[in-house]
Amino acid sequence: MADYRRYLDPKTLNKVAGLELKARLIVEGFVSGQHKSPYKGSSVEFREHREYVPGDDLRFIDWKVFAKSDRFYIKEYEEETNLKAYVVVDTSKSMAFASDGISKLEYAKYVAAALCYLISQQQDANALVLWDRELKKFLPPGNNPLHQKDVYRSLSEAEADGSTDVARLFHDIAERVRQKSMIILLSDLFDDDRRGLLRGLKHMRHKGHDVIVFHVLDRAEIDFPYDRMTLFEGLETDDRLLADPKALREAYLEEFQTFAHEIESGCLASGMDYVRLATDRPLDVALSSYLAARSGTR
Repeated sequence: MADYRRYLDPKTLNKVAGLELKARLIVEGFVSGQHKSPYKGSSVEFREHREYVPGDDLRFIDWKVFAKSDRFYIKEYEEETNLKAYVVVDTSKSMAFASDGISKLEYAKYVAAALCYLISQQQDANALVLWDRELKKFLPPGNNPLHQKDVYRSLSEAEADGSTDVARLFHDIAERVRQKSMIILLSDLFDDDRRGLLRGLKHMRHKGHDVIVFHVLDRAEIDFPYDRMTLFEGLETDDRLLADPKALREAYLEEFQTFAHEIESGCLASGMDYVRLATDRPLDVALSSYLAARSGTR
């Protein structure tokens, strides 16, 4: 069994410990001083019922409703609806790529673990979503030690597998997460349906979510440094191409830059944060730089 603690990198956690992941938009919750809230006053008032999901605190099950419906429902109160952050990690095969050192998926796991740790330290709730073409894992929002252990263990056990359908996932999340929340995406965003991908991102923003896109890429994907005859193999297909990269380099870089620009422009135009993370950049520096900048422009 993988050691779930391996992704809690002390150097990274120490770097982000004094920072905050603040909500820029109105979130549906009550948090003293940390986030904006549409609710006034500080009384603890009943808000609504929602269906129980594994990981919820059993203290808040409404047994009267259970007696009538034979189904478990949770009572939600204003004070119980702090910021909920959904950390969404792409585990498709393309995330296994590593030209030198750490793979994109491993890098994304470290980012996800650090952010979940930071969110829990703020007394907010974090959720974990793992997907490739299909939803592989969904841990609902929580903040108790057992929940955090499940998050880190699920990250440690995640493997790159399957093809990608990013657009469908984004639409699914937009509909699944009903309460306005923070949604943090970690993906290389490689999807043939680029327009569909951007529509999915806009769908989440249309639902009022505060969306952060971490575009995780390998340095070789950005710079295409190959200079001798190379066999290129598809990670999500059976395609193979033996080619002289010098003949491909200009066209590849033009296509890649168009792709990256479209994603970044689409995110910024819709009010989402876009952060490119190259796997050769020290994680503690990259993450602390972004969090400091986000807090300063709140």
